[in-house]
Amino acid sequence: MRRFWQLFLLAVVVLFTRPLFAQSAVPEIPYDSAPNLLKMPDDIYLGEVLGVSTNSKGHIFVYTRTGSANVTTGTNRVFVRSSSRLFEFDQNGKYLGEIGQGLYGFVQAHAVRVDPQDNVWVVDEGSNMVIKFDPEGHVLMTLGRKPEALDNPARTEPPPAPGSGAGVPGDNFNGPSDVAWDAAGDIFVADGSRNSRIAKFDKNGVFIKSWGTRGTAPGQFNVPHSIIVDAKENIYVADRGNKRIQVFDTDGNPKAQYTNIGSPWELCITSGPHQYLYSSDSNTNDFDSATIYKMELDGTVLGKFGAGGKQVKEFGTIHQMDCRKDNELYVGEITNWRVQKLTLHPEKTETIRSSAKAIK
Repeated sequence: MRRFWQLFLLAVVVLFTRPLFAQSAVPEIPYDSAPNLLKMPDDIYLGEVLGVSTNSKGHIFVYTRTGSANVTTGTNRVFVRSSSRLFEFDQNGKYLGEIGQGLYGFVQAHAVRVDPQDNVWVVDEGSNMVIKFDPEGHVLMTLGRKPEALDNPARTEPPPAPGSGAGVPGDNFNGPSDVAWDAAGDIFVADGSRNSRIAKFDKNGVFIKSWGTRGTAPGQFNVPHSIIVDAKENIYVADRGNKRIQVFDTDGNPKAQYTNIGSPWELCITSGPHQYLYSSDSNTNDFDSATIYKMELDGTVLGKFGAGGKQVKEFGTIHQMDCRKDNELYVGEITNWRVQKLTLHPEKTETIRSSAKAIK
């Protein structure tokens, strides 16, 4: 009988400590950061960096909450604009100019993405709009519509309770957070700050369908904060409040979900024949905690890196990442008001692994 209880207690210990062993086995990836990446003009400053993305030339686009809000009185309404700005830099960080200065839909920056044709898309949480620019900076398309009021409803209304109607379909948004595309050019918008759904449009901006409501079941969301599509047409959604990444096909059918990567704020996928997935869990619980995970597309964690702070190689709430190249990332930070260019050194990780095996 004593032998039975000894084996039982051993089984309990193994069962409950297994995740800790698994977590401690995730290797740390060494990395460097390029200091003073962006060269700003003397009279222009970055504010909170909500969006960063690159095009095929390596040009860097930064969507930031900076500038001065302008309140305009029309014939029957009052509206606000110009409290966010979109800047372009070359591949070396040299300032090239500003896109959409004073634009009606620039209220509260949330993301910027560049599509395969080098069109630049911004997602504005305050105006409830997604705006598409051509590579020369001309407006080509708008999705959603700015509220006809001064206040931002995404910030003044209480969050919806589960089952209270979040996930309302249609071609207007309530706090959009990100945008992505499939190979056919169909557009997917994470309507995430309040509406807890993914909206699908065709390449011409015609609404097709949406999926998702507020909740914890597969296909439900609690702040779908980031969205990306891989080369095989799988859609990855950072379901931040539910601490998971959900994977769907292009019709919204659930395929998988990944956990044990904290609360994913931002996702990006590399280009090339072997794609990797990066997920950022940045300063969710406390400022000192900031981790980026490098993963295979099947959810296997290959390594992690990062720490919270204000110095170079430290992070202050990463809100968006760009990772066209396997081991090169641009990260935009809210609380540190900056963009860092990170270079990973996975070969050093392998050296560390080999050294650890040799020591054993």
